[in-house]
Order: sequence, then C-alpha cells, then structure tokens
Amino acid sequence: MASANVSSSSSLTLAAYWDLGSLRSLWFLLLLLLYVAVLGCNLVVIAAIFVDRSLHQPMYVLICNLLTNQLCGSVAIYPFLLFQLLQSTHAVSHAACLVQVFFLFFYGNVQIMTLAAMSYDRYVAICCPLQYHRRMSSQRTLRLLLLVWLLPLLEVSFMVSLSAPLRLCGNHISKVYCDNYSVVKLACGDTTLNNVYGLIYTCVALLSVPALILYTYVRIIRVCLSSGASTRRKALSTCAPHLASLLNVTLACFCEVVMTRFNVTAVPNAVRVVMSLYFITCPPLFDPLVYGLALNKVRRSCRALLLPWKH
Repeated sequence: MASANVSSSSSLTLAAYWDLGSLRSLWFLLLLLLYVAVLGCNLVVIAAIFVDRSLHQPMYVLICNLLTNQLCGSVAIYPFLLFQLLQSTHAVSHAACLVQVFFLFFYGNVQIMTLAAMSYDRYVAICCPLQYHRRMSSQRTLRLLLLVWLLPLLEVSFMVSLSAPLRLCGNHISKVYCDNYSVVKLACGDTTLNNVYGLIYTCVALLSVPALILYTYVRIIRVCLSSGASTRRKALSTCAPHLASLLNVTLACFCEVVMTRFNVTAVPNAVRVVMSLYFITCPPLFDPLVYGLALNKVRRSCRALLLPWKH
C-alpha cells in the first residue's frame, strides 16, 4: 500500500485495465453491443408485461421488478466501462467511486431480495393455492416490493456512509470498477466497524436470504413429490426459470466474493476482469431471455409486442 495520503478529492486508479492497443475499438464495439442487447431484452419483456393486462399478477409483477432493477444496474456500470475503454488512463474520483459502489451494491441487494420474494410467491402458489389471492393480494405485493427496495437502500446507504469518511493511504484499485472492499483496504485508519458491518452484511445478503429461498423450495419439492404428475409439471414450468436465475446469480456472487476477498494474482488478468464483471453483465442478459422464452404467457405477449401484424 502506498504511504502517501489520498484526500477525498483525489483520483483513484483502476489498475485492472490493460493496454488493448489496436483492439480497443473492437472491445468497445462488443461491449456496446452487449449493452444494447441488455437494454433491448429487458425493455421488451418489461413492456410486454406492462401492456398485457393478463400478466398483471404477482408472479409477473415480480419478474418485471427484477428486470427493472437489472436495467438500473446496467446503467450504473456499462456507460462507465465504455467511457473507460476510450481513455488512455483509467481513474475515477473518490466521490464518483463511492457513488458507483452505492449503485452496484444496491443493484445486487435488490436482485437477491427480489429473487427471495419470487421464491415466496411460488411457495404460496404451489403449497397454499387456496390462500394465494389473500397472501399475494395487490396490497401485500406492493408492501413486498417496498421491502425489496427500501431494505437494500438502508443497508447500502449505511455501508457507504461508513466508507466515505475514511482517509486513504493508496489510490490503486485492482479492478475495472469500484467496490466497497477495495476502498476500505486503502484506508489508513481503523476499519473495524467497516469490517464488522461487512461481515454482517455478507451474512444477511449471502446466507440468510438464500436460506429463506432454500426453505421455500424444500417445501415446494415436498408438495410436488406428494402430488400428481400434472401438479409437478405445472410447478416445474413456473419454477424452472426462477431456479435458473437463482443458479446464475449464485455463480455471479461466488465469482464476486472470490475476486474481492481472496488473493487471485495467479489468475490471468483477463480472466479476473471477466469474473468480476459476471455479476453485472450476465444476469441482466440471461434473465429476460429465460423468462421471455420459458414462460408461455410472457413469450406470447413479447411476440405480440414485436410482431403485431401476426396477431
């Protein structure tokens, strides 16, 4: 770690970028196409759910919430990466770094909380079908959505408020974007409170919420095993996209934790960059494709939206 102090107005260097040379324009174009694909896929499914009144049900509202959050997360990182690809030096101000930390962690928290809400919705629909309309009424769904957004807002705001006053003794972040742990590692003073809160935050986000999701699916599996073939097929058709999304996010979280918390200097830099970007690049493209293709009602609505002359 550098010995010189870094003021809050100083720039932080993103050290994971490498000299792309003549390939800079190609990488910029590929990333831009990926960004356009993410925007297009998410917007089409969101619009299809919005305009089709038959999809104004809790299950589809939660899918729409998931994809809306992915749009917000994509806006927080893609323009920044595109801008950095065009620069010869890769730096970001301390304030801008903290803003990016807030939006990226907020995106990740809302993503996980929404998946937990979706698992609860499937649990009620399959395990307590006679109580579904009462438990997942419009008012309760709205309260659930408020919890999904407000709880991460409070958690991430407090985390960033702990990191913002830290006096830094270095300015190199070994990633292509800012993350909270990298900023805290640069601090000169005592970071015990940051580390304790980081541990609690990790346990809540990566242990308790997945435990709730696991509990709902254990109950769903038990009901399916004791039910007929038609019930199992219906449960599988609605749960499969959610499970695929869960597995994808779990892999993304694993990559992020490994890249942030462990020494991975032996891993080639290009591989490290890809792994660190997995969480913000793959789920926003994967989820709309999964939900748009796997769920018949959403697929028909998307087709009607894109090809109205065929309907």
